[in-house]
Amino acid sequence: MAGFLIALISGALMSVQGVFNTQVTKTAGMWVSNAWVQLSAFALCLVVWLVTGRDNVMALTKVEPKYMLLGGVIGAGITWTVIKSMAALGPAKAALLIVIAQLIVAYVIELLGLFQVDKEPLDWRKVGGLVLALIGIAIFQWE
Repeated sequence: MAGFLIALISGALMSVQGVFNTQVTKTAGMWVSNAWVQLSAFALCLVVWLVTGRDNVMALTKVEPKYMLLGGVIGAGITWTVIKSMAALGPAKAALLIVIAQLIVAYVIELLGLFQVDKEPLDWRKVGGLVLALIGIAIFQWE
């Protein structure tokens, strides 16, 4: 149950963050806004790290494969794409498409066992759910 609630909070925070970042971009520009997002996140993480436990930073050198360390780079790309999509489509349409893309890519990662994730068998109910979500997008876009 906790995972379910945390996922809901994550989705809500991502939507609010996207709106905030889009508004900041209108004044400060794309890359200043993106840098601010990453810098402020780093500052918060640093404070929480200092307060909570101080895990060994050098443990990062032991992460394998090394490409797993690209999460921050991907985060900058996420910030850029969310800002651009929300500015072009509005928060609701952008969030809907972002969530559907997340579902599809996450399911493909599970199906193929990519990035050291346990491989899962094809489940037609999940495929049906994805198709239903895509139909939902079509209905949402319909004018």
